Amino acid sequence: MPVAIVTGASTGIGRATALDLARHGYNIALCDLPGVSVAEVANHPDAAGRRMLPVELDLREEASIHACVATVAEAFGAMDVLVNNAATTLRRLATEVTWAEWDGLMSVNLKGHYFMSTAYGRWCIANGKPGSIVSTASTHGLTGLPMQSVYGIAKGGIIQMTRMLAVEWARQGIRVNAVAPATVLTPSRHASLTAEPARLEMMLNRLPQGRFPTAEDIAAAIRYLAGPEAAAVTGHILPVDGGLMAV
Repeated sequence: MPVAIVTGASTGIGRATALDLARHGYNIALCDLPGVSVAEVANHPDAAGRRMLPVELDLREEASIHACVATVAEAFGAMDVLVNNAATTLRRLATEVTWAEWDGLMSVNLKGHYFMSTAYGRWCIANGKPGSIVSTASTHGLTGLPMQSVYGIAKGGIIQMTRMLAVEWARQGIRVNAVAPATVLTPSRHASLTAEPARLEMMLNRLPQGRFPTAEDIAAAIRYLAGPEAAAVTGHILPVDGGLMAV
C-alpha cells in the first residue's frame, strides 16, 4: 500500500485528507503536535484495514521534523506522499502585528513546511524514490484582504515554494503541487463566523457557488494531486474556492 504523511492530521482539512486517503488505499502517518491526540482519526471506520501511525511533529523545531521523517521511513519503508497541511492563523491589522506574532506564524506556516518538504525530498533523492508533495495554500495567498496580511504572505510563500521545488526536483521524479482553498468551515471556523453573521453573509456573497468548500472537497483535490492520475502535473496551484478566483 502507498504511504502518505499528513501534517495537522487531527482536525479539519488534515483529518478529512487522512481519512480520504485511507479510504483510497493509503497507509497514513498522522502527524500533529505533541499532546494532540489523533486517536479519533486512527480509529475511524474509514481507516479500517489501514495502518494509521501517530507521529509527533512540531514544525517549529528542526529536530522534530527530522525525527518525524525518520520515524515514518523506519515504520513503513516508504513515503509516497507528503501532505503539508498544519497551520496556525492570525487575524490582525497589519499595523498591530508584533514581531513575535510574525515569527510564530511563519515558523509553522512557511518555514516549517519548507524544511518538512526538504527533509522529505532529501529522503526520496537519497533512496532513488519518486515522491509527491501537496501543500495547503489558500486563496489568501492569491488575493488581498484586510486583517490577514501575515497569513496571506505565508500562503503566498507556500505557492512560490511549490513552484520552486517542483522545478528543482522534476528530474528526480518528485512532484510538488498545492491546493488553494477559500474559507473552509472547520468546527472552530464555523463557531467564530456564526458569531459574526454580517461577516458570514458577506463572505458567502463573494462565492459564486454561494457555499464554502468543505474539508472533504479539499481532501479530494489533494488526493488527485497526490496520486498517479496527476502524474504529469507539477508546480500547479489548484484553487478549491467555489469560483472565488474567477470573479
